[in-house]
Amino acid sequence: MADFPFDIVGFDLDGTLLDTSGDLLAATNHALALVGRPTLAADRIRTMIGGGAKRMLEQGLRASGGLDDALMARAYPALLDFYGDNLSNGTVPFPGMLAALDDLAARGVTLAIVTNKFERFATRLLADLGLDRRFAAIIGGDTMGKGNAKPSPAPIHEMIRRCGGGRAAFVGDSIYDIQAARHADIPSIAVGFGFLTQPVETLGADAVIEDFAALVPALLRLANAPCATSSTNAAPA
Repeated sequence: MADFPFDIVGFDLDGTLLDTSGDLLAATNHALALVGRPTLAADRIRTMIGGGAKRMLEQGLRASGGLDDALMARAYPALLDFYGDNLSNGTVPFPGMLAALDDLAARGVTLAIVTNKFERFATRLLADLGLDRRFAAIIGGDTMGKGNAKPSPAPIHEMIRRCGGGRAAFVGDSIYDIQAARHADIPSIAVGFGFLTQPVETLGADAVIEDFAALVPALLRLANAPCATSSTNAAPA
């Protein structure tokens, strides 16, 4: 399995590797109920995931009666506390994810995560699920400092640096993921099974997959695409 065209494959977490919607729904509804707002249905919360917990709650408040700074100040800490205590109760890998990661690792690919979830939550969630040792780098929405979460290219560049440099690709389910990859000048793959807020074909990814069995073939096709050969994808100095 030598000569795989990518040295590094990075992944978003929520909606890409893991279905975290149940635990995020529970945390959001806990916070909404605390401030006297109606709770949300599962299909509503799925479209709010991807931009981090604060953005998710802001959308939840708007959907349940309007965003209010005072309510946000009460609800946001409550959401974080509840989620921190219950972050892996109902979270599960998407079908085929483990086999795809095994396949990439067998090909010598270094795996990494770049998520807009707080780093402390991402690392603990992966540890709870026994997945943390699979990844050479786990970069959260707060890792690079304020203003440097996806869609900024900064966490993608840091992912490449931590993984030792080389040719990289990124896999995600949101516009934040695809824009971050584009800004970092690496190819992207969008997953059609994630927490989509728009049709997956409109995200502008270099490839779209509907299940993890299609991941390695998509990466092999991208190896010959112009976007994948425009640079070495080495992290900036």
